[in-house]
Amino acid sequence: MEEHSKEYLLRHLPESDKWVKELEEKAKLDRIPIMDPIGINFLMQLIRLNKPQRILEIGTAIGYSALRMNEACPEATITTIERDDVRYQEAIENITKLGKQDSIHVLYGDALDKLVELADAEQTFECIFIDAAKGQYKNFFELAAPLLAKNGFIITDNVLFRGYVMDPAFEHPRYTKMVEKIRVYNEWLANHPMFITTILPIGDGVAISYRK
Repeated sequence: MEEHSKEYLLRHLPESDKWVKELEEKAKLDRIPIMDPIGINFLMQLIRLNKPQRILEIGTAIGYSALRMNEACPEATITTIERDDVRYQEAIENITKLGKQDSIHVLYGDALDKLVELADAEQTFECIFIDAAKGQYKNFFELAAPLLAKNGFIITDNVLFRGYVMDPAFEHPRYTKMVEKIRVYNEWLANHPMFITTILPIGDGVAISYRK
């Protein structure tokens, strides 16, 4: 997003509660990736409009997105998956501190395994949010799709990854392979026979996939 557009949109975001600002500051200090303010505001608006009663998140980190989705729809039950032990413990602490442990359930483990377990338990969700290891996005989507309830939707974050995905000449010793995997994922999503997907240049790029 162009810088002047980003600054304009930031000035028109709703005022955040104190706990939100504290979590955002902690994430910044500890270099923990969370959705940027414009992206999370868009996600929350989707949640408000659709009012999903069951939400699945792949990639808890410190619990920021789960807590913001709960803020947007307090009646929803949120299941979120995190494989990093430190982040998992931080998420539990942050969720408990705000008294949201009855609404937000954190599963510890690899999402590829946990998604299979959820399928075996015949769990379904009206909204699925993918925000974890980008190289695994296609695998996450394929395992999550059977869990999607009728008229549900899947949101994938970081699908434009700092704008690098849109630059065909982009090369970087650290990011080139990951960026190529995201490109492949976006192309696969766009041509998926069972979903209609829209990619928006909001935040770090957000894909919204609706089952046909």
